[in-house]
Amino acid sequence: MDIKEIKELIKFIEKSDIKEFQYENDSESLYISKNGDVPIYTQQAAPQMQYAPAMMQAPAPAGHAEAVTVSAAPSVSGTEVKSPIVGTFYEAPSPGAAAFVAEGDTVRAGQTLCIVEAMKIMNEIEAEFDCVIKKRVAMNGKPVEFGETIFVVEPI
Repeated sequence: MDIKEIKELIKFIEKSDIKEFQYENDSESLYISKNGDVPIYTQQAAPQMQYAPAMMQAPAPAGHAEAVTVSAAPSVSGTEVKSPIVGTFYEAPSPGAAAFVAEGDTVRAGQTLCIVEAMKIMNEIEAEFDCVIKKRVAMNGKPVEFGETIFVVEPI
């Protein structure tokens, strides 16, 4: 599904009585929710499930801006490092500072990979084993969910 189709679907759902919508096929998953006042959109690779029907509930109030978050599944093979908490992902210790790690870096067990801020507490996420960073999946300054992939690594 391309971004134009997704935007049209969001507009349609925003004007309808649909509160939540979920669609999944072999290659992608789409979830749109009007929980609270703001529509939320997430798209990622599907775990091989079929279409899930939309749930009908009362419409959200009109006139609110839409919040869009995209979480793409990693396209690189390797071991996924997942966020242990819900929070905001930061690749560096402070704005303007160099990132803790970059793609291609070799890291040792216990080395800091990133920070996930939760409730004004900066939680350093450390490598559990020696590895090479294959891909950074999370976006700097963007929210991450518990269990969401933030890095793809290759153990060494």
